[in-house]
Amino acid sequence: MNQESFSQIFINAALVNNFVLAYFLGICPFLGVSGKINTAGKMGGAVTFVMLISSMCAYGIHAFLEAIDAPFLQLISYIVVIASTVQLVEMFVKKMSPALFQALGIFLPLITTNCAILGLALFQTNKGYDFFQSVTYAFGAGTGFTLALLLMAGLREQLDFAEVPKVIRGTVLTLVAAGILSLAFMGFSGLGS
Repeated sequence: MNQESFSQIFINAALVNNFVLAYFLGICPFLGVSGKINTAGKMGGAVTFVMLISSMCAYGIHAFLEAIDAPFLQLISYIVVIASTVQLVEMFVKKMSPALFQALGIFLPLITTNCAILGLALFQTNKGYDFFQSVTYAFGAGTGFTLALLLMAGLREQLDFAEVPKVIRGTVLTLVAAGILSLAFMGFSGLGS
């Protein structure tokens, strides 16, 4: 069992070891959905929800597989839970908000293959978190993911109004901004100790 406090776990997952800006997990939706703040916030909420459900299930799956001495089934079990959760989220969003469903496009079903969610399940298992620590870790990771999306979306919206040389418009500028944002998050590295 890990002895970290809940606040340490949350801050570590959200800021210090941000899944997108420190581990570079979940880059696909980070770059693909961060064009508008509204869409980025909703995608962040969907990813956070999937992270929370996956984290709770991963804790139970890990305990069960350890009890029956079958830890080799861990990875495939996590993938099944993540895919099922994403399918439920996708059906819910499609039913409740068709406009949001269209805005998120292919990136909503791609949450299934978002390595940040699988990484979360594997990291929490390796760190030996109990159930409540796992949920805190998932909430912190989801908050950090959403924060990264919102910051990038805000930057991209502001850059749309800036006079930028043609040489670096588009993808180049987005990647440069992402790199600078990642460097800025390195300043949080002292908080996690």
